[in-house]
Amino acid sequence: MANHKSAAKRAKQTIVKTERNRFFKARIKNVTKAVLVAIEANDKETATTAMKEANKYLHHCVSKNILKKATAARKVSRLQVKVNAL
Repeated sequence: MANHKSAAKRAKQTIVKTERNRFFKARIKNVTKAVLVAIEANDKETATTAMKEANKYLHHCVSKNILKKATAARKVSRLQVKVNAL
C-alpha cells in the first residue's frame, strides 16, 4: 500500500485508467472481429459497413491516447486489404 498521499493518488489513477483502457481495448477487438466475421462469410456489403465502423473507432482511440497513430493505421490497413480482396 502507498505510504504517502501522492503514491496513493497514483495508485487510484492507475486503477481508473486500467479500467478505461480495458473497455476501449475490448471494443477494438469487437469491431475488428466484426470485420473478420463478415469477410469469412464473403459478405462484401457487411464487411464494408463494419470496416467503416472499425476505421472510425480505431482513430477515435488514437485521439483518446489508447492506441498510437501508427498502430491504428496498421490495423486499418490490414483489414482494408482483406475487405478489398472480396
